[in-house]
Amino acid sequence: MTLDVAGRRVVVAGVAVSGIASAEVLLDLGAHVVVVDGRTGPGEQDAAERLRARGAEVRLGDAETPIDADLVVTSPGWRPDQPLLVAALAAGTEVIGEPELAVRLMRATWTLDDLTAVPWLGVTGTNGKTTTVGMLESILRAAGLRAVACGNVGLPLITAVLHRPRYDALAVELSSFQLHWSSSLQFHASTVLNVAPDHLDWHGSLAAYAADKAKIWDEGACALFNADDPGSTELSKGRYDRHDFGLGGDAQFRLEDGWLVQNVISHQPSDHRLAPADAVTMPGAHNTSNALAASALAWLLNLRPNGPSMTPDAVTAGLRGYHPGRHRNEIVAVADGVTYVDDSKATNPHAAAASLAAYESIVWVAGGLFKGADVAPLVAAHAGRLRGVVVIGTDRRPLLEAIARHAPDVPVVEVSARDTGSVMDAAVAAAAQLAVAGDTVLLAPAAASMDQFRDYAERGERFAAAARTQTAGTP
Repeated sequence: MTLDVAGRRVVVAGVAVSGIASAEVLLDLGAHVVVVDGRTGPGEQDAAERLRARGAEVRLGDAETPIDADLVVTSPGWRPDQPLLVAALAAGTEVIGEPELAVRLMRATWTLDDLTAVPWLGVTGTNGKTTTVGMLESILRAAGLRAVACGNVGLPLITAVLHRPRYDALAVELSSFQLHWSSSLQFHASTVLNVAPDHLDWHGSLAAYAADKAKIWDEGACALFNADDPGSTELSKGRYDRHDFGLGGDAQFRLEDGWLVQNVISHQPSDHRLAPADAVTMPGAHNTSNALAASALAWLLNLRPNGPSMTPDAVTAGLRGYHPGRHRNEIVAVADGVTYVDDSKATNPHAAAASLAAYESIVWVAGGLFKGADVAPLVAAHAGRLRGVVVIGTDRRPLLEAIARHAPDVPVVEVSARDTGSVMDAAVAAAAQLAVAGDTVLLAPAAASMDQFRDYAERGERFAAAARTQTAGTP
């Protein structure tokens, strides 16, 4: 794969963070860049002005009209059936994503020594990606490496590749969307944390979604799979270099007698224990599983010839030093014995299941856009933990039907889907009325947020603000 774009016409589809980074790199390489986006908001206008000043052609308000081009670099949110992309592929034009562009830029500009010396460690999965890649970054830094979490986590991969001085290691989070448009990624080790129905409206089927996830293991990467997750385990079959992690059993990386342990490679007997379980400060078995995955990816660096040496001390220090991002099982208020927890990042039933399993007695704030996912098994599995449910969002029928079928005795309060400005105020007030001392009021929507909020972060912020207002002045 080459990156010969000088003098060629390249379309960048989308003017968000990765699109801007891609356009700027392509301009530096001498390409004639055309940036398109269907949106026309202030953020898009500001980005367009900046890119036009660099020499790009920018078209806002029209994301569908086909454009003749030699290459298309698409933002991850653009669906494969988007007309501009369909037309490009039909014309024989290659369509790639920003991570693939980053790989090609790296191979075109890095020395062989740099390509050999800098390991890439990859993380994908339906849930837990950002937590795991954050833990991994923290472990790598505790080992004394210049490392950064990049990709879907916020920092574009192309920006990390261009950073000087070069990083010693990259912890790369990739979504199924990004993997779909990638063809030559090469990791030292990578993991598919789990596979559950999500984004089926984008991929078309669970099989297509899983196949895109599995692309993180292409090009001979060490395949780290989750022995506790059937989807991850099935995808790993047939891979040459397989390793596994799990909360129990005989997984190579597992939880044993209060320790995270490994039996892959040891320089001395004490290496069997990587870190005490209490080094994982986030609640829930799913976060212990994420910590095992992060520890395993870091430890697999010990298999590299002349690679960096990873030690149990680094794993322990990295896990203890990790501070999770916002809206991930974040306690935002406590009053009258009731704890208010923001897990707005639980945007599908699989993520919400892990969150619900972390608490014993719950008033659940849930709902939004279910994206075709089946919420009934989630309700059935956790009905015994529910003291009440507050339903938000426009796509509420699947949740209401599931509660009626599997938790008919649980009180339900519906908050008007039309009242988007104060929906969380009303939801938290209703939850507070249902909760008693010892309960957790848990925002774990099991659904996407865009029906009522800009994104999951705004949804979480509004919940947190409402919880703090609700509990103001109480002990």
